[in-house]
Amino acid sequence: MDEIKITIGKEKYRTEVHINQHNLIADEPVEVGGTDLGPKPTSILLSALGTCKAMTMRMYADQKQWPLDAVEIILSSEVVKSTQQQTTYIRCTVKLFGDLDEVQKERIFKVGDKCPVQKILSNPVIIESNMLQ
Repeated sequence: MDEIKITIGKEKYRTEVHINQHNLIADEPVEVGGTDLGPKPTSILLSALGTCKAMTMRMYADQKQWPLDAVEIILSSEVVKSTQQQTTYIRCTVKLFGDLDEVQKERIFKVGDKCPVQKILSNPVIIESNMLQ
């Protein structure tokens, strides 16, 4: 299991992300008070979805020994608020490269929707926060 540790100091809004032996910086754009030293948290969330979909497609094509040369995924999100709820629309545009027939392309595309991150985001999520003393 991954150990993920997030730390933020007084530097607005530069945040260190430590995932096992990997480190990255998250931040906010200058126009909202950040220093733009890294992607904003929502972009990291979208990148988690995109990378998971791409890896799942790659694994499936490799298992089938299909000639998938590359996967390109463009993601965007939009939040729509109403008086009763907030809905987030995530759009994923997928482009598959390689000498694939239409049946192979469609199957690879559909398998991408079964990636673990999409399953998490598509089902109810309960976040339990606890404060250590």
